[in-house]
Amino acid sequence: MEGAAQLVPTVGQLVGEEYRTLRSVGGQVAELRDELDTMNAVLRMQSDADDGSMDHFVRVWMNQVRELAYDAEDCIHLYIFRVRCRPNNRFFVWSRRLLSTLFPRHRLAREIRDLRARAVVISERHARYGLSREALSRSSSLAPAPRATTHGLRAADDPDQFVGISEQAKLLAAKVEKMDDNKERKVFSVVGFGGLGKTTLAMEVCRQLEAMFERQAQVSVSQTFDGRKDLQALLKRVLQQIVNVKPDKDSRTPGGIDKMDLAGLTSKIEEKLKDKRYLIMIDDVWTIAAWEVIESKFPRNNNGSRIIVTTRIDTVAKACSLGSDCIHQIMPLDAKDSKKLFLSRAFGSKDASCPKELEAEMGKILKKCAGLPMAIVSIASLLASYQSSDCKDMWEIICRSIGSEMESNPTLEGMRQIVTLSYNHLAHHLKLCMMYLSVFPEDHVVFKDRLLHRWIAEGLVEEKSGLTSLEVAEGYYKELMSRNMIDPGPFVYNYDDGGVETCRVHDMILEVMVSKSLEANFVSLVGGQYIGMSYDKIRRLSIHGVEQGANDLSPPPKKMAARRHGRRDVMEGMNLKHVRSFSMFELEGHRLLDRLDEFSLLRVLDLEGCKGLTNKHLRDICRMYLLKFLSIRGTDISEIHPSVGDLEHLQMLDARDTYLDGLPETVTNLEKLERLLFSNKNTWLPTWQPPSGISRMKALREVNNIVIRDNIQVAKEIGDLEGLQGIVVHVNSGSKICEEVRKDLAASLCRTNALRWLNVGGTGIYGGNNLDYLIDLRSPPQLLRYLRFDGRFSRLPDWVGSLAYLVEFCMSYGRLEGDQPFAVLCKAPNLRIIQLQHNFYRDDKLVARTAHNFPALKEMRVSCSTGLPSVFSFEEGSMTKLQMLELNFYDKQKSIEGVEHLKNLKEVQLLGYKDNPAINRALELLKEERDRRSKDNNQFVVGVKYFD
Repeated sequence: MEGAAQLVPTVGQLVGEEYRTLRSVGGQVAELRDELDTMNAVLRMQSDADDGSMDHFVRVWMNQVRELAYDAEDCIHLYIFRVRCRPNNRFFVWSRRLLSTLFPRHRLAREIRDLRARAVVISERHARYGLSREALSRSSSLAPAPRATTHGLRAADDPDQFVGISEQAKLLAAKVEKMDDNKERKVFSVVGFGGLGKTTLAMEVCRQLEAMFERQAQVSVSQTFDGRKDLQALLKRVLQQIVNVKPDKDSRTPGGIDKMDLAGLTSKIEEKLKDKRYLIMIDDVWTIAAWEVIESKFPRNNNGSRIIVTTRIDTVAKACSLGSDCIHQIMPLDAKDSKKLFLSRAFGSKDASCPKELEAEMGKILKKCAGLPMAIVSIASLLASYQSSDCKDMWEIICRSIGSEMESNPTLEGMRQIVTLSYNHLAHHLKLCMMYLSVFPEDHVVFKDRLLHRWIAEGLVEEKSGLTSLEVAEGYYKELMSRNMIDPGPFVYNYDDGGVETCRVHDMILEVMVSKSLEANFVSLVGGQYIGMSYDKIRRLSIHGVEQGANDLSPPPKKMAARRHGRRDVMEGMNLKHVRSFSMFELEGHRLLDRLDEFSLLRVLDLEGCKGLTNKHLRDICRMYLLKFLSIRGTDISEIHPSVGDLEHLQMLDARDTYLDGLPETVTNLEKLERLLFSNKNTWLPTWQPPSGISRMKALREVNNIVIRDNIQVAKEIGDLEGLQGIVVHVNSGSKICEEVRKDLAASLCRTNALRWLNVGGTGIYGGNNLDYLIDLRSPPQLLRYLRFDGRFSRLPDWVGSLAYLVEFCMSYGRLEGDQPFAVLCKAPNLRIIQLQHNFYRDDKLVARTAHNFPALKEMRVSCSTGLPSVFSFEEGSMTKLQMLELNFYDKQKSIEGVEHLKNLKEVQLLGYKDNPAINRALELLKEERDRRSKDNNQFVVGVKYFD
C-alpha cells in the first residue's frame, strides 16, 4: 500500500501538465463516438437511397465519409485494446498501466485530432460543392415501367422465349382454369427471384386462357408502390383493358377514365367485373400492404374468377394465396433447356451447334448462370457477335469478368438492374448482411451457423429488446431466404445436433454483391479471379484460391487493372493493421499466416480447413484481444496455448475436426463465449474434460463433446449455465464415481430450462452405458427440439413423449424391445424426424401399430448393422403422415411389411450390399406398391444405394 501511495506524486512529477492532457483521451474517444454515430447516420441515408438517385460527386463524398467512419471506429477500438484500463484493475495495476500507456495515449490523442480535422474538411467540402440532403433521399423515380401493355395480351411470336417454361405454363394454366364447385375467386402466386421468368410464365398462362375468361388485364406494380398515390393509376390501367366502349371526344382513354377519381374507378371496376369471369395479372408485387390495397378493389364474385400475382418474396406469395396448391415456385432451367436458350440467343436457333473450341467456355458460362433465363439471354446476346471458333479468347474474357461487364456493358445492364432492384428493396441491415456474402468464393456452400455467428461478430446484427443476437440474425437469414436473395443448400447431417442448414448465392447475385462490396471498400478479395487487385486500406480480407506463383507475396507476372486508382498491388507489402476480418479459403495455406501478429484490430478470424496453420500461429492468435469469432475447424492444430483465456471478447470458438485432445483450463475465463465447439479427427468419442469453473461462462449457449470422468463439480455446474441451449455430454462409465456424476448431471439437466438440443451418452462402446438415470427426471427440459440418446435403457423415458416442441429424435445402443420406442414417441405432438441406429432394438419384429399415429412424423431413417430387428412392420392407421422412409439392410436378412398402409409416402430409400437377396426382395415389393398407386396418381419414389 505504501508503494502504491508513493506512485501518484511520482506520476505527477514525471509528466506534469501533459499527464492531465492525456488523461482526457477517454473523453475525446467519447466525443469521437458521437462523431461516428453521425457519420453512420449519413451512411445509412446513403444505403437507403436508390443507386440512380446519387450522382458521381455524392458517391465520392460518401466514400470519404465511409473511410473516415472506418478509421474512427478503428481508433476507438485501439483505445479499448491498448489504452483503456480494465474495470476490474486494482489501483496499483491501474497506475502501472497508466504509465505504460503514456506513449500510446499521446499517439491516440494526435490521431483523434487528425480524424476530427478530416471530418471538418469533409464537411466543408460538402458545403462548398452544394451537396443537399435531398441527394440522399430514396427516389421513387426508378420504379420499373409496367411490363404489361394496356393493349391486351402480346402474341407468342417468339417460340424461343418459352424454352423451359412451356411445361410449367401448361401445368399452371390447368390449375388456374379448373373450376371448383363453389366457383369462388382464387389467387395464384408465381414466386421466385428476378430474372427467372415469372412475368413470361404468367403472361403465357394468360395467353393460353384468353378464351376462357370474359375479362382480362395485366398490370405491373412498382417497387415503391404507395396505396394512397399509385392505386388510382393502377386501376386506370386495369379499366383501359376491360372497358369495351368508344372513347370520349375529350379523353384519350375509353369512357373518360382519366377524369375518374379513386371512388369512381373502384365503382366502375365493380360494375364491369361483378357478373363476369375475369383474369387479372398483377406483376411484381413487393409488399403485403400493396397487395391488400390492390386486392380489395376486385369483386369477390362466384364466377370462377382468378388473379395471378408474381412476386420475388415468399411471404408476399403466402399472403396472396391461400394454400400451397396456389403457389407456384418457378424453377431455374435445367441444363438441357439452359443450353437451348443460350444457343437460340448466341447462334440464332436452339437447334444450332456450338463450335467445339467454344463448348468448354459455354459450359462455364451456363454454370455461372445456374438456370437463370435473364442471365443466359443477356450473356448469350453479348456473345452473339463472337460466334466463330477464333473468338475463344473473347469468350474466356467475358466469362472471367462478368461482374465488371455488368457494370459497363449495356447488354448486361438489365441483369444488373434486376439484382439491384431486389437489393435496393432491402432494409439497411439486410444490405450489409447481403454484401457480406461476397466474402465467400463462388459456388461455396455456406453453413448457416457459420454465417450467422460471423454476422454477429462483425457487428452487422442490431440489438432488439427481448431477443438474443442469434435470434435476430435468424430473422435476417429467413428474410433473405424469403426474398430469394439466397438459396437453400443441401442439409448436412451431423452427430451432435442432427444437422445444419446451408445456403448458396446465385453467381449473378454474387457478382453484383462483390461489385458493391469493392466499391464501398466493404470487402477486399485476393487470389483466384481477383489476383492482381490492389487496395488502399483493407477492412475485411478474404483469400480465395491463390493461383500459381502468388503464394510468395511477390507481384504476379501480369497485373490485372486495379479497380481503384492509386492502389498498390495487394500481394506486395500488404498493410494489415486496419483488417477487422480475415478469412482463408486457400486451404493449402498462405504466407500471410506468418504475419498474424500484425492483425491488431481483428474481430473475425476464419481459417476453417486451412492446412498451413500451425501451433505457433495459435500463439499469435491468442494475442488478438478484440477477437470475437475464431474458427480453426478442420485444421491440423494439436495444441492451444493457455493465453487463449485472455481473449475476453471471444464469442465463438470452433475447434472441431482438429488434433486437439482437449482445451486449456483457462478457457473458463472466456465469460463472453457463447459457442464452444470441439472434436478430434481421430475419434468420434468426446475427449475434452472441462475443468471446474465452467459455471463462470455465463454467456455459454452451446457446447459440444464434453466428457465427465471424476469431476462431480462439473456435473453440478452445468445446471448453473442458465442460457445453455445445446450440449453434447458423455459420462465415463468406467469412473469409480460415475453413479454420483450421473445423479448430479440428471439434476443439472432439470435446471437447464433454455435447452433446445441435448445429446447424452457414455464413453463405453456397444451399449455398455446405462442411461436409466434419465428415466425419472423430475423436470426435463421442456423446450427441446432435438434429442439424442447413445446408451442402454430398460425403457424409453415417458417424459420424451411429453416434449411439445420436439422435432427430431435419435437413438443408438438403446436395446429397446416390444412396442418401444414407438409407444412413447408417438405422443410427441410435433415430432417430424426419427433416426434409429446401431443396436437400438433387440426384438425380432419392430411394429408401428395402429395406435402409433404420429400426428406430425414426416421422415424416419433406420440403420442397424445387427440382425435385429429383422422385420419392419406397419399396421393400418400407423404413421399416417410419413413421407420419407430410409431402411439400411447392410448384409442382413430383413423384410418390410404393410408399406401399403403408409398412405402419404413420397420416397423410400433402401441401403445395403448388392449381393444381399433381402434388399432385392424388398425392392420388388416396393415397386409393386408404387405401380399400384399410379392408378390413383399417388406414386412414391423408390431408390437404392449399394455399398461397395
